[in-house]
Amino acid sequence: MAGQKTVVRWLVAAAVVAALSGCASVPDAIKGTTPTPQQDLVRVMNAPQLYVGQEARFGGKVVSVQNQQGKTRLEIATVQLDGAARPELGEPSRGRIFADVNGFIDPVDFRGQLVTVVGPIVGVVDGKVGNTPYKFMLMNATGYKRWNVVQQVVMPPQPMMDPWMFGPRPWGYGYGGWGWYNPGPAEVRNVVTE
Repeated sequence: MAGQKTVVRWLVAAAVVAALSGCASVPDAIKGTTPTPQQDLVRVMNAPQLYVGQEARFGGKVVSVQNQQGKTRLEIATVQLDGAARPELGEPSRGRIFADVNGFIDPVDFRGQLVTVVGPIVGVVDGKVGNTPYKFMLMNATGYKRWNVVQQVVMPPQPMMDPWMFGPRPWGYGYGGWGWYNPGPAEVRNVVTE
């Protein structure tokens, strides 16, 4: 009986380790200094003065890049971030922010790309989206991460292999017969990666 309990404990421990090893983690460049940076842009925009100085993490698509004296201002159309702080594809914009990054960033490398930024909230500044006045949340980015979008092929589930597949069959050796082949086309997904 004691042996069974030990085996069960080891199996549970192995299952927990296996489950945790598949968890995605936030890259060091955008971890920030607080355990839970602010990520709710709607909440910040409703009372921006309450969040000035607090660390925030936002991400999305870079709409424009403005090089200024000693810094670069990224205009980002923010979207929801996943557990690894990657922008989620296909999500609608939650609003726009300005993120000031120290130094020079080449607009060619960032315009239209997905990015996540982390740093303290400075406040709100007036700007325009097209010809429409817009209030942008402004933050000083102490860290940023540019993401890549790649295509991943996901094969449909395959039927279980028949161990006697190569035995005598009415359809010949080496063939599985009806229903033993690819059930459909593969799905191609866009995935955000480092």
